[in-house]
Amino acid sequence: MPDPIQPRIALVVSQFNPEVTDGLRDGALAALAERGVKVADADIHSAPGAFEIPLLARALAHSGYDGVVGLGCVIKGDTAHFEYISQAASIGLMQAGLETGKPLTFGIITVYTEEQAVERSRADAHNKGREAAEACYAALQTLAAIRARGK
Repeated sequence: MPDPIQPRIALVVSQFNPEVTDGLRDGALAALAERGVKVADADIHSAPGAFEIPLLARALAHSGYDGVVGLGCVIKGDTAHFEYISQAASIGLMQAGLETGKPLTFGIITVYTEEQAVERSRADAHNKGREAAEACYAALQTLAAIRARGK
């Protein structure tokens, strides 16, 4: 069955831990391309870190994108910083998604070691960027079906 929509999807990619976030970005782009969703370079936006992703995703949703995939990496260190950033990013994306009515998906990996981060950003089926992009696309399909039934 052909997809009923061709959504405009943006990516917001944290520039912190680029060796990991580049892999997440590539996984997201591959997943969307497999579904026929074109993501131009202009649709890929940089965030300084994971903390800033919700604000940028919200702004992109308000600017006309149908969905936004937030991609980042937070690795636990010796302080509580990890917990604060992880919680703020997850709650911020959830709140922005509820406010805009658009899927703003959480592709921010929160791990204990760099090895875990690398494992989750490899070019395979377990890439968390791929999973976040697939979730965004699936949510858009479901929202389209809900809206079509409401007409």
